[in-house]
Amino acid sequence: MALLLLLLLGAVVTVPLGERLKLPAPVLMTLIGIAMAFLSFVPNVEIPPEIILPALLPPLLYASVQRTSWRQFTVNKRPIFLLAVALVFVTTAAVAAVANSVVPGLPIAAAVALGALVAPPDPVAATAVAGSLGLPRRLVSILEGEGLFNDVTAIVLYHVAIAAAVSGSFSLPEAFGLLVLSAVVAVAVGLALGWLTIKLMGLLGDATLQVGLTLLVPFVSYVLAEELKGSGVLAVLTTALFLAERTADADDVLGRLTGRTFWEIVDTLVTGVAFGLIGLELQNVFGTADGREWQLVGWGLAIVAVVIGVRLAWLLPATWLAKRLHKRRDVSEEIPTSWRETVVMWWSGMRGVASVALALAIPLETDDGKPFPGRDEIVFIAFAVIMATLVFQGLTLPWLVRRLGVRADGDAEDALAKQLAIRAARAARYRLKEIQEVEEFPDDVVERLQRAAYDIGARISPDMVDEERREAYAQRSARFKAFNRIQREMLSAARHEVLSARSEPGSDPEVVDKVLRYLDVRSLR
Repeated sequence: MALLLLLLLGAVVTVPLGERLKLPAPVLMTLIGIAMAFLSFVPNVEIPPEIILPALLPPLLYASVQRTSWRQFTVNKRPIFLLAVALVFVTTAAVAAVANSVVPGLPIAAAVALGALVAPPDPVAATAVAGSLGLPRRLVSILEGEGLFNDVTAIVLYHVAIAAAVSGSFSLPEAFGLLVLSAVVAVAVGLALGWLTIKLMGLLGDATLQVGLTLLVPFVSYVLAEELKGSGVLAVLTTALFLAERTADADDVLGRLTGRTFWEIVDTLVTGVAFGLIGLELQNVFGTADGREWQLVGWGLAIVAVVIGVRLAWLLPATWLAKRLHKRRDVSEEIPTSWRETVVMWWSGMRGVASVALALAIPLETDDGKPFPGRDEIVFIAFAVIMATLVFQGLTLPWLVRRLGVRADGDAEDALAKQLAIRAARAARYRLKEIQEVEEFPDDVVERLQRAAYDIGARISPDMVDEERREAYAQRSARFKAFNRIQREMLSAARHEVLSARSEPGSDPEVVDKVLRYLDVRSLR
């Protein structure tokens, strides 16, 4: 329990520390976990493999989906397919071939299991690292899509390989049927649970209860799909995307602010714990070496080279093909636009939570009671890949990004913000015109409302107005800021007075909290 609290504290502390050191928070948490693993007073951590994926992946995946949309997936389906499906198959095959040849006595089924568990880049690591470096949004979108969908492919491949290694038999039609069945069940569960969640949210009404429901939904979706022999990862993605598209209410300001803040907290804490556990597990992994450390390190480095090399060898032609198809079909998909961006995508392929969970979940015995072939070697090699990609690539990625000069397109983002500001101001003026047709206001009120409608857009993007109007807006904005500052101080005095009533004799805390909540909401507005 104390160790878990330390990991949660580390998850919070590494965020500002990472910003100061210009390093990704997940990498820092992994380093902290490694350091803790080799301290004598830190207990040896043994986590049941079967609870790692259900406990960590659902909230992390759900939080990741909040930052994207269904439109991004549909537009980017070709580059996501090349990375999330095709690249996983290619990496699995390459790793299996090399592992089968360099590790004595490792059967092909066990080698395929190793390939499948190290093939998928971690969606949490990729988005957490890439998102903090100011990369172009199109690269972050592709990395998010790859990270969210490659786990589905890799986990199904892993289960097929494990089943073959345990039973000693393999059937290609059966494996393909398992893949199709897993996807169909997952999508059905995800859509059904998403629909049910929307109905429950309508019944609950209160923003606090609705946010509490969203915390349960990803876990239910994952576990239910797994119980029905479907893909829990795909089920969570389906549910999250369905809810993101169907529950967007422009007027639910409090619910949106509450939900976003809540999931940012969950994402930060669970991410920190997940990567801290990766570091802590390293002690157990070294315990399996049994005097063969240097031999296992050599095998691990060989697989690391394959994983990193195959990603680059695949990305170069895949990016070229995506560019040609992009120009030919004139679609708006987001693809790397230069070799520099392709290199950044290559170096962003870090492994993490899913690979750890799959490695630890390898059975101890086969069906005939014999030890699972090469289990210790597979676990050690898997952690070598995770450490090399997560720590080494994670630590050097910021330097590589700065060196290559890959940055978000600020002009394009400003142009989009200006366009949205104009649309927002136009919508506000149009609504004001509709209201004026049915209600009458004094001329001074109408003038103030028209100016307020105009100011909505100017606050979003001051560049939407010309120089003369910008100066007038700046003067109004200064007066508005002064008014807001004084109003905030007034509301602060009111909150202090109401809060002090909590400790007065005969005061009802529930009534005090109700009044305080009103003042809090009023302050937000």
